[in-house]
Amino acid sequence: MVLQLVQVNIKARDETAIGRFWADALGWDLSSEAPGVANVEPPGFDWPDPTALCVDVVAVPDPESVRYRAHLDLATSSAEHHTELVARLVGLGATPADIGQGDVPWTVLADPEGNVFCVLEPRDVYRDTGPIAAVVVHCTDPRALGAFWREVTGWTRHEASDDLVRLRAPQGVGPYLELVRHPDPGTVHHRVHLDVLSHRDGDPAAELARLRSLGATDADVGQGDDVPWVCLADPEGNDFCVLGVR
Repeated sequence: MVLQLVQVNIKARDETAIGRFWADALGWDLSSEAPGVANVEPPGFDWPDPTALCVDVVAVPDPESVRYRAHLDLATSSAEHHTELVARLVGLGATPADIGQGDVPWTVLADPEGNVFCVLEPRDVYRDTGPIAAVVVHCTDPRALGAFWREVTGWTRHEASDDLVRLRAPQGVGPYLELVRHPDPGTVHHRVHLDVLSHRDGDPAAELARLRSLGATDADVGQGDDVPWVCLADPEGNDFCVLGVR
C-alpha cells in the first residue's frame, strides 16, 4: 500500500521563530502540536490532504550548516508578484544566498537560520500548486530515485529525463516533488526532509518491509527509540520519516 506524502520537515534552533517566518512567507497558519514543534498549515486545512504539503519546523540542539539536498521552491504568478514576494521575504528576515546558481531567472534566498529556498519566476506548470511550487531533492540519478518515490507514494510522473523527474499527487493537486540531478549532492545529514504517513488500516510491519525492499535503509538521526515514527533513508541517502507506524 502506498504512503501519503504529507509534509516537509525543517530543523531549527528556534522552531517558533522559523515557524513564524514560514507561516508569514506562505500566508498560512502557525500552531504547535507539542513542545519543540511548530506546524505551518493553510488556513482551515484538514490534515492530511493532498492539496498541500504542510511544513513542520522541529527544534534540534544544534542544526549546523550543511549542504542542502532538499529545498522548497516558491511559486509566483507574474514578474510583479516575484518582485513583491522577494521584497516581502527579505522584510521577514530572508537573505540572498549564493549557492553557485549564476545568472538565473529565479531568486535564491535563505530563511533566518540559513535554510536555502528559491523564489521562482512565473512558470505555467506551477500555476495551481499554491505557494509551494515544488519540493526539490538533489540526487545523482533522478530516474532511479524518481522510481523509488513513485513506488513509495503512488504519485504520478509528469516529466522524466536524465536531469529531472517531476512527480505530483495522483489527484493533480498540490506541489510537485522534483528529483534533480546534481553532480555532488553531498553525504551529510540535511535540515530539510520529507515525511510520509502510513494509512490507518495499513500493516506497519508490511509497509516498512516494502520500503526496505524498494531500497530504503534504516537511518539514525538521533531520534531515539521512543518516537512514534520510523526514520529511513532513500536509496541516495536522503532521510525521510514514516509517521503512524508505531
